[in-house]
Amino acid sequence: MQSLNLLKKYVISSQLFVSLMGTLFAVFFMLEQHLFRLPTVVLIFITFFSGYLYTKYQRHRFFKKILIFNVVCGFCSAVIIYLNHNEIRLLKWLVIVTLGLLYNSVFLENYIRKVPLLKIFYVGLTWALINSWLILPAFHPEIFLISLLFVTALVLPFDIRDMNDDDIVTFPKLIGVQNTKYLAYLMVFSACVLSIFFLKPEFAAAFFCTSVITFILIFFSENSNRDSYFSFWVEMCSGLPFLFLLLLKYF
Repeated sequence: MQSLNLLKKYVISSQLFVSLMGTLFAVFFMLEQHLFRLPTVVLIFITFFSGYLYTKYQRHRFFKKILIFNVVCGFCSAVIIYLNHNEIRLLKWLVIVTLGLLYNSVFLENYIRKVPLLKIFYVGLTWALINSWLILPAFHPEIFLISLLFVTALVLPFDIRDMNDDDIVTFPKLIGVQNTKYLAYLMVFSACVLSIFFLKPEFAAAFFCTSVITFILIFFSENSNRDSYFSFWVEMCSGLPFLFLLLLKYF
C-alpha cells in the first residue's frame, strides 16, 4: 500500500506519468516514420512535463518556483532545438507552447479551458500537432487525425470523472454519460480505422490492440471510480501503442 501511495505521489500526481505517456505516443509515430532521434524525445518530454506542471500548479503557493522551472525548461528546449534541429522546428515548438498557454493561464481573462465543449478538442489538437507536425519534417494529415481522434476520446472519461465539479458545460452534462461513452467509442474506432489504412501493418496492429483496451476502459468509466482509474489506467492508453509495438516486435 505504501509503495502505491509513493507511486501516486511522485509519479502520477507529479505529472511525470502523463508526460511519459504523451512522449511514448509521439515516439510511436516517430518509429513509424523512421525518424527516431533522442534529442527530439527529450524535447517532447520536457515540453509535456513543464506544460502539465504549469497547468496544475497555477494557483499553488509554489507557482513562482514552477514558473522558474518552466523558464529553465524553455531555455533547455530552445538549446536542444538549436543544436539538433533548425529554425522551423523552433517556430513549430513556440506555436505549440503558445497554444498551451492559451489553454489554461490564469492571467488571461478568458482562456480555452473555460469555453464549453472545446477543451477536449483543444487537448487533442495540441497532442496531434506534436505527433504530426513538430516531430516530422512536413505535416502528416493522417497522423494528425489519428492523434486528434484518439486523444480527444481519452479526455472524455476525465469529463465523466469531473462532471459534478466542472463549472462549465461538458459532454457528460450536455448529452449524458452513456452518450459521451458512445462518442468516445466512435472517435477511437475512427482512429483505429485510419491507422489500418495509413500506418504500417505492425503499427496498425499495435494501435488496434490499444483500441481494444481503450474501449474497455471507456466502458467502465464512471463518476464514482477512484481517481487512479483515470489518472493511471486511462492515461496509460496513450503509451500503449508503443508498448504493444515492442511486444509485437520482440515477443
